[in-house]
Amino acid sequence: MTDEQHAPAPAGGDSPAAGGERPGPLAEVGTLDAAAPHDRVGNGEEAGIPATVGGGAGGGPDDGSGSGDGDSEEPGGPEARKRSATRTATEWLALIVGALVIALVIKTFLFQAFYIPSESMVPTLKVRDRVLVNKLSYKLHDVNRGDIVVFKAPPGTETEEIRDLVKRVVGLPGETVEGRNGRVYIDGRLLEEPYLPPGVRSKDFGPEKVPADRYFVLGDNRQFSKDSTYFHSIRRSEIIGRAFVRIWPLGRLGFL
Repeated sequence: MTDEQHAPAPAGGDSPAAGGERPGPLAEVGTLDAAAPHDRVGNGEEAGIPATVGGGAGGGPDDGSGSGDGDSEEPGGPEARKRSATRTATEWLALIVGALVIALVIKTFLFQAFYIPSESMVPTLKVRDRVLVNKLSYKLHDVNRGDIVVFKAPPGTETEEIRDLVKRVVGLPGETVEGRNGRVYIDGRLLEEPYLPPGVRSKDFGPEKVPADRYFVLGDNRQFSKDSTYFHSIRRSEIIGRAFVRIWPLGRLGFL
Protein backbone atom coordinates (compact mmCIF):
# COMPACT_ATOMS: atom_id res chain seq x y z
CA MET A 1 0.00 0.00 0.00
CA THR A 2 1.41 3.42 -0.95
CA ASP A 3 1.55 6.50 1.24
CA GLU A 4 -1.04 8.26 -0.91
CA GLN A 5 -3.61 5.61 -0.29
CA HIS A 6 -3.28 5.74 3.49
CA ALA A 7 -3.57 9.56 3.82
CA PRO A 8 -6.81 10.37 5.72
CA ALA A 9 -9.52 12.04 3.68
CA PRO A 10 -10.80 15.41 4.83
CA ALA A 11 -14.28 15.52 6.46
CA GLY A 12 -17.13 15.93 4.01
CA GLY A 13 -17.96 19.60 3.41
CA ASP A 14 -14.49 20.66 4.55
CA SER A 15 -12.93 19.75 1.36
CA PRO A 16 -11.91 22.76 -0.65
CA ALA A 17 -13.81 23.56 -3.78
CA ALA A 18 -12.17 22.64 -6.94
CA GLY A 19 -9.56 25.14 -7.86
CA GLY A 20 -10.56 27.23 -4.76
CA GLU A 21 -8.77 28.23 -1.65
CA ARG A 22 -9.72 26.82 1.76
CA PRO A 23 -11.52 29.42 3.87
CA GLY A 24 -9.83 30.81 6.90
CA PRO A 25 -11.32 30.74 10.40
CA LEU A 26 -13.02 34.21 10.08
CA ALA A 27 -14.85 33.53 6.85
CA GLU A 28 -18.27 32.90 8.54
CA VAL A 29 -18.46 36.09 10.77
CA GLY A 30 -20.80 37.84 8.39
CA THR A 31 -23.54 35.19 8.90
CA LEU A 32 -23.22 34.40 12.62
CA ASP A 33 -22.90 37.83 14.28
CA ALA A 34 -25.53 40.63 14.39
CA ALA A 35 -25.15 43.25 11.75
CA ALA A 36 -23.19 46.34 12.61
CA PRO A 37 -25.30 49.41 13.46
CA HIS A 38 -25.20 50.89 9.99
CA ASP A 39 -26.17 47.56 8.39
CA ARG A 40 -29.71 47.78 9.96
CA VAL A 41 -30.73 51.29 9.00
CA GLY A 42 -32.23 50.07 5.81
CA ASN A 43 -34.64 47.82 7.74
CA GLY A 44 -36.47 50.81 9.27
CA GLU A 45 -34.67 50.76 12.64
CA GLU A 46 -32.69 53.58 14.05
CA ALA A 47 -29.02 52.78 14.07
CA GLY A 48 -27.83 51.54 17.43
CA ILE A 49 -31.31 51.93 19.10
CA PRO A 50 -33.54 48.89 19.77
CA ALA A 51 -36.84 49.01 17.88
CA THR A 52 -39.97 49.56 19.95
CA VAL A 53 -42.64 49.49 17.26
CA GLY A 54 -44.96 46.54 17.33
CA GLY A 55 -44.98 45.86 21.09
CA GLY A 56 -42.65 42.88 20.81
CA ALA A 57 -41.10 41.15 23.80
CA GLY A 58 -38.29 42.93 25.50
CA GLY A 59 -39.75 46.43 25.01
CA GLY A 60 -38.54 49.10 27.41
CA PRO A 61 -40.60 50.41 30.37
CA ASP A 62 -41.87 53.36 28.36
CA ASP A 63 -43.51 51.19 25.65
CA GLY A 64 -46.97 52.54 24.83
CA SER A 65 -46.75 55.43 27.33
CA GLY A 66 -46.17 58.19 24.80
CA SER A 67 -43.75 61.02 25.17
CA GLY A 68 -43.19 62.98 28.36
CA ASP A 69 -41.35 62.77 31.62
CA GLY A 70 -42.04 59.58 33.52
CA ASP A 71 -42.06 61.55 36.78
CA SER A 72 -44.80 64.03 35.69
CA GLU A 73 -48.06 63.95 37.67
CA GLU A 74 -51.00 62.17 36.12
CA PRO A 75 -54.24 64.20 35.67
CA GLY A 76 -56.54 63.56 38.62
CA GLY A 77 -53.67 62.58 40.88
CA PRO A 78 -53.59 63.47 44.59
CA GLU A 79 -51.70 66.74 44.08
CA ALA A 80 -54.02 67.86 41.29
CA ARG A 81 -57.07 67.07 43.40
CA LYS A 82 -55.58 68.99 46.33
CA ARG A 83 -54.94 72.06 44.17
CA SER A 84 -58.45 71.86 42.75
CA ALA A 85 -59.99 71.62 46.24
CA THR A 86 -57.93 74.60 47.44
CA ARG A 87 -58.96 76.68 44.45
CA THR A 88 -62.64 75.80 44.96
CA ALA A 89 -62.48 76.65 48.68
CA THR A 90 -60.83 79.99 47.88
CA GLU A 91 -63.50 80.85 45.32
CA TRP A 92 -66.30 80.00 47.78
CA LEU A 93 -64.65 82.03 50.53
CA ALA A 94 -64.32 85.05 48.24
CA LEU A 95 -67.97 84.66 47.21
CA ILE A 96 -69.20 84.47 50.82
CA VAL A 97 -67.10 87.43 51.95
CA GLY A 98 -68.28 89.47 48.99
CA ALA A 99 -71.92 88.62 49.72
CA LEU A 100 -71.50 89.60 53.38
CA VAL A 101 -69.92 92.92 52.44
CA ILE A 102 -72.71 93.66 49.98
CA ALA A 103 -75.35 92.70 52.56
CA LEU A 104 -73.70 94.95 55.16
CA VAL A 105 -73.60 97.90 52.77
CA ILE A 106 -77.23 97.37 51.79
CA LYS A 107 -78.37 97.08 55.41
CA THR A 108 -76.37 100.11 56.55
CA PHE A 109 -77.13 102.52 53.73
CA LEU A 110 -79.99 101.24 51.57
CA PHE A 111 -82.57 98.78 52.92
CA GLN A 112 -83.29 96.94 56.13
CA ALA A 113 -85.96 94.45 57.14
CA PHE A 114 -87.95 95.01 60.35
CA TYR A 115 -90.19 92.73 62.38
CA ILE A 116 -93.57 93.92 63.65
CA PRO A 117 -93.88 92.93 67.34
CA SER A 118 -97.19 94.57 68.32
CA GLU A 119 -100.73 95.31 67.13
CA SER A 120 -100.31 99.11 66.95
CA MET A 121 -100.52 99.14 63.12
CA VAL A 122 -103.35 96.60 62.68
CA PRO A 123 -104.92 96.04 60.18
CA THR A 124 -102.22 97.47 57.87
CA LEU A 125 -99.44 95.51 59.61
CA LYS A 126 -100.02 92.52 61.82
CA VAL A 127 -97.90 90.90 64.50
CA ARG A 128 -94.94 88.96 62.99
CA ASP A 129 -95.21 90.76 59.66
CA ARG A 130 -91.90 91.84 58.18
CA VAL A 131 -91.40 95.05 56.24
CA LEU A 132 -88.56 96.40 54.15
CA VAL A 133 -87.44 99.95 54.99
CA ASN A 134 -85.84 102.31 52.50
CA LYS A 135 -83.13 104.29 54.29
CA LEU A 136 -82.45 106.56 51.33
CA SER A 137 -85.98 107.93 50.96
CA TYR A 138 -85.63 110.94 53.24
CA LYS A 139 -82.17 111.76 51.99
CA LEU A 140 -83.77 112.33 48.59
CA HIS A 141 -87.10 113.95 49.52
CA ASP A 142 -89.16 115.23 52.44
CA VAL A 143 -91.22 113.13 54.81
CA ASN A 144 -94.80 113.02 53.50
CA ARG A 145 -98.10 112.73 55.29
CA GLY A 146 -99.37 109.15 55.23
CA ASP A 147 -95.87 107.59 55.07
CA ILE A 148 -95.26 104.61 57.32
CA VAL A 149 -91.95 105.26 59.06
CA VAL A 150 -89.64 103.28 61.32
CA PHE A 151 -87.88 105.35 63.99
CA LYS A 152 -85.89 104.90 67.15
CA ALA A 153 -88.15 104.32 70.13
CA PRO A 154 -88.42 107.48 72.28
CA PRO A 155 -87.37 107.27 75.95
CA GLY A 156 -89.86 105.34 78.03
CA THR A 157 -91.11 103.21 75.13
CA GLU A 158 -88.15 100.98 74.35
CA THR A 159 -87.67 97.52 75.85
CA GLU A 160 -85.09 94.76 75.41
CA GLU A 161 -87.11 93.42 72.47
CA ILE A 162 -88.37 96.71 71.03
CA ARG A 163 -85.76 99.30 70.06
CA ASP A 164 -87.61 100.76 67.07
CA LEU A 165 -91.24 101.70 66.41
CA VAL A 166 -93.33 101.83 63.25
CA LYS A 167 -96.13 104.43 62.86
CA ARG A 168 -97.84 106.54 60.22
CA VAL A 169 -97.02 110.22 59.72
CA VAL A 170 -100.08 112.41 60.32
CA GLY A 171 -98.81 115.89 61.24
CA LEU A 172 -96.00 117.79 59.51
CA PRO A 173 -93.72 120.54 60.93
CA GLY A 174 -95.60 123.71 61.77
CA GLU A 175 -99.07 122.14 61.66
CA THR A 176 -101.55 121.91 64.52
CA VAL A 177 -102.94 118.41 65.06
CA GLU A 178 -106.08 117.57 67.04
CA GLY A 179 -108.10 114.43 67.75
CA ARG A 180 -111.77 115.16 68.17
CA ASN A 181 -114.92 112.99 68.07
CA GLY A 182 -112.91 110.03 66.75
CA ARG A 183 -111.41 111.98 63.83
CA VAL A 184 -108.14 113.81 63.21
CA TYR A 185 -108.01 117.49 62.29
CA ILE A 186 -105.05 119.38 60.78
CA ASP A 187 -105.15 123.15 61.34
CA GLY A 188 -108.85 122.80 62.06
CA ARG A 189 -109.67 120.84 58.90
CA LEU A 190 -110.79 117.23 58.85
CA LEU A 191 -108.05 114.85 57.67
CA GLU A 192 -109.16 112.24 55.12
CA GLU A 193 -107.44 108.90 55.84
CA PRO A 194 -108.26 106.40 53.06
CA TYR A 195 -105.65 103.95 54.39
CA LEU A 196 -107.84 103.22 57.45
CA PRO A 197 -110.74 100.75 57.30
CA PRO A 198 -114.24 102.16 57.92
CA GLY A 199 -115.24 102.56 61.55
CA VAL A 200 -111.77 103.26 62.99
CA ARG A 201 -111.97 106.02 65.62
CA SER A 202 -109.01 108.03 66.85
CA LYS A 203 -108.37 109.11 70.43
CA ASP A 204 -109.21 112.61 71.50
CA PHE A 205 -106.05 114.70 71.99
CA GLY A 206 -104.61 118.17 71.52
CA PRO A 207 -104.66 120.44 69.80
CA GLU A 208 -100.86 120.21 69.54
CA LYS A 209 -98.59 122.26 67.34
CA VAL A 210 -95.81 120.29 65.68
CA PRO A 211 -92.38 121.98 66.11
CA ALA A 212 -90.01 122.53 63.18
CA ASP A 213 -88.17 119.45 61.98
CA ARG A 214 -90.52 117.17 63.92
CA TYR A 215 -93.44 114.91 62.95
CA PHE A 216 -96.65 113.75 64.61
CA VAL A 217 -97.18 110.00 64.16
CA LEU A 218 -100.09 107.67 64.96
CA GLY A 219 -100.64 103.94 64.80
CA ASP A 220 -103.40 102.69 62.49
CA ASN A 221 -104.87 100.80 65.46
CA ARG A 222 -105.74 104.15 66.98
CA GLN A 223 -107.22 103.06 70.31
CA PHE A 224 -104.39 100.64 71.13
CA SER A 225 -101.27 102.41 69.88
CA LYS A 226 -98.58 104.11 71.95
CA ASP A 227 -97.73 106.96 69.58
CA SER A 228 -97.44 110.76 69.50
CA THR A 229 -100.51 110.99 71.71
CA TYR A 230 -98.21 109.45 74.34
CA PHE A 231 -94.65 110.63 73.56
CA HIS A 232 -95.51 113.69 71.39
CA SER A 233 -93.81 114.39 68.06
CA ILE A 234 -90.57 112.76 66.89
CA ARG A 235 -87.45 114.40 65.45
CA ARG A 236 -86.58 113.82 61.82
CA SER A 237 -83.13 112.61 62.86
CA GLU A 238 -84.80 109.74 64.74
CA ILE A 239 -86.43 108.40 61.58
CA ILE A 240 -84.58 105.36 60.18
CA GLY A 241 -86.50 105.19 56.93
CA ARG A 242 -89.78 104.59 55.14
CA ALA A 243 -91.47 101.19 55.21
CA PHE A 244 -92.50 100.64 51.61
CA VAL A 245 -93.19 96.92 51.17
CA ARG A 246 -94.42 94.00 53.25
CA ILE A 247 -92.18 91.01 52.53
CA TRP A 248 -93.66 88.49 54.97
CA PRO A 249 -95.89 86.55 55.01
CA LEU A 250 -95.73 85.81 51.31
CA GLY A 251 -99.50 85.61 51.14
CA ARG A 252 -99.67 89.30 52.09
CA LEU A 253 -96.67 90.45 50.05
CA GLY A 254 -97.27 93.94 48.74
CA PHE A 255 -96.43 97.64 48.76
CA LEU A 256 -97.54 99.83 51.65
